[in-house]
Amino acid sequence: MQGIRQWLGAILLILFASALGHAQTPTGADSKSLPRDLSEFEGVYRYRDGGRLVLMADGERLVAVIGEGKYPLRVAAQDTFTNASNDPIPFLRDAAGRITGFKERGDTFPRVSTAIDPDVRRLLLPRPLGPDGRPQPFRCQQPPALTDGIRVGAMGPGTLACAVAERIVNGVLDGTYPDVHAVAVHHKGALVLEEYFYGYDRDRPHPMRSLTKSVIALLAGAAVDRGLLRADEPVIARLGYPAIAHPDPRKHRITLTDLLSHQSGLACDDHDAASPGNEVKLYDSGDWAKSFVDLPVLADPGTIGRYCSFGIPTAGRVTELAAGKRLGEFAQEVLLDPLGISPDQWRWKFVLDRSQRDEFGQIYLRPRDMLKLGLLIQQRGAWHGRQVISKSWIEATVAKQSRVDDSDYGLGIWHRWYGVQTETGTHRVETVMLSGNGGQKVYIVPSLELVVVFTGGAYNVESPVNAIMARVLLPALLSQ
Repeated sequence: MQGIRQWLGAILLILFASALGHAQTPTGADSKSLPRDLSEFEGVYRYRDGGRLVLMADGERLVAVIGEGKYPLRVAAQDTFTNASNDPIPFLRDAAGRITGFKERGDTFPRVSTAIDPDVRRLLLPRPLGPDGRPQPFRCQQPPALTDGIRVGAMGPGTLACAVAERIVNGVLDGTYPDVHAVAVHHKGALVLEEYFYGYDRDRPHPMRSLTKSVIALLAGAAVDRGLLRADEPVIARLGYPAIAHPDPRKHRITLTDLLSHQSGLACDDHDAASPGNEVKLYDSGDWAKSFVDLPVLADPGTIGRYCSFGIPTAGRVTELAAGKRLGEFAQEVLLDPLGISPDQWRWKFVLDRSQRDEFGQIYLRPRDMLKLGLLIQQRGAWHGRQVISKSWIEATVAKQSRVDDSDYGLGIWHRWYGVQTETGTHRVETVMLSGNGGQKVYIVPSLELVVVFTGGAYNVESPVNAIMARVLLPALLSQ
């Protein structure tokens, strides 16, 4: 679970994350000593916790793929690369000169295969190249009408113009907006644009990172609606731990609302490396919720907003205990089934321990199903005449509950304003946003009857989808 101002990632991902761009010769390095053919490093390598890491050559850089995350490495010297933390990553060769593995922080990871799955290889290009060496040209077309409850429509006057759609899609294809995996625009009651890139399609669930927090908040609301929980009740006792470190009576005043609004008062701040509750320090623990409630208290609950990735998953644990079933099972029953999302169309291993340090306990959703969540919020909890989540809970999720990272925050959901430049001046546009690291976004813009969905792989960097919204899509729709 991640997002801009959201989970920065487990250590194993941070080790391979680096800035985008081509590798450059390090200062003082002898360019003659640098590797010339990066393809010899390609392959599948055994990695931490029984996982796999794939290395691929992409022009002048080497790219590591962990799960579905893509992390370029910098060339440092012959057979040595560096990651974003500037850790050296030396490669090993056998007597015949063949690459056999690499080292990272004292650990050795062997290469187990040189064959790379074509689906992984597709992560390097937005779309397959045509005979002329370029991606196939984009053609404006209406999204397909499916039996999923989403109405579709055509681009044109009064809604998204084809020229604007071309600017967005071509910007993804030419690298102006790198690593955008999907875009869907729903305007004035209809889905008018739906496009996929880098091997993704409408049927492939995508990792949501911290957008999972928004899903947990909706499920907590479903539990409140059913009388299983109260938003204002102290919830730590529900976790059932016989003893808690750093005992403090204020811990027993932490409510469900405090957890969902990042106002627990515990020493947990993902943007402070020294914070005891910084996510990187807790991923290795055997029980994330226990590690969270064991933290010291810094402030009274409900008074200060600090972005803390372990608080909302703890609210998820509280919710499943109250429901008496696993959170994924509860989600299917109270949220996904009503939205017409079947069990084979998503996946979620909500387990809060070290086995999930490379998956973050995140849900995987398809972009059209992300859109359904956005429409559900836009429609105050209703879906095709059925009240799935109460109107009062939806209003609470999008209302200002706290102030986090200079933005208003509701319950698992951001509330932000954009200053959008148009020919008639600057417009202040209100947005409600579900967000996850890498560019997993659902933007709800009430004033424009607009819901926009993105997925992406721009992990641990500023997502280009923010620029698409602020500089392309919103200006165009405001100028109509």
